[in-house]
Amino acid sequence: MNELLLAALTIAVLMVGTWLISVVIKDASIVDITWGLGFATVATVLWIADDSRSSLDTLLWIMTLMWGLRLCLYLARRNLGHGEDYRYVAMRKRWGPAFPVISFLTVYTLQGTLMWVVSLPVQLSHRQEGSIGVLAIIGVVLWLVGFYFESVGDLQLRRFKADPSNEGKVLDTGLWRYTRHPNYFGDACVWWGIALVACSVSVGRWGLIGAAVMNLLLLKVSGVALLERSLKRRKPDYQAYVERTSAFIPRPPKA
Repeated sequence: MNELLLAALTIAVLMVGTWLISVVIKDASIVDITWGLGFATVATVLWIADDSRSSLDTLLWIMTLMWGLRLCLYLARRNLGHGEDYRYVAMRKRWGPAFPVISFLTVYTLQGTLMWVVSLPVQLSHRQEGSIGVLAIIGVVLWLVGFYFESVGDLQLRRFKADPSNEGKVLDTGLWRYTRHPNYFGDACVWWGIALVACSVSVGRWGLIGAAVMNLLLLKVSGVALLERSLKRRKPDYQAYVERTSAFIPRPPKA
């Protein structure tokens, strides 16, 4: 089966299944947990289905699987048992009985489509025979940097929030001293790294679209832009933090 079609079918089954569960338990937030799991699932299905998989395919599978499972487990630990996210609660109040259908169209279908686009590097690598060269090594190094920033940034934030005395305060130590969003910066590096590895085969260069879309989402849509508006309202010291700390790319803070 065509790799692009197989990925689309895998994502469709996963998102429809997640949506059905969300309708039963009345919690659309589980879609966030499925985000990382979806990429890991797509990469695994494609790797299993490819009888002529190369070392490059295996490398991309491992990179995507590790990133996706870590994110899935982190969000599951953070979200499960804490009720539905405020975004979906607001949507549920607005749409009433129509919310299940609306959520399927505006949340699950949209995220599934974005998942397919972002995972293009993994899909396209299976279309040509490739090997691990200099470009792939550079991609792995970038992925490692990203995985470190994302996982360590998330860990530092979780520990900060676990301390009741930090309620209303701003985390500005550790990686958060150098960038206001080390986890988002790391996420972007992970996908640019994956895309560079996929560029080891000529058709894989189209996978740069996936990394660019992920970068756009993190900066302008569901990541930095959305979170910053909320933090500025809720934390009085956040504006001072903004003035001295880089929004995305790490750098020493201003004096």
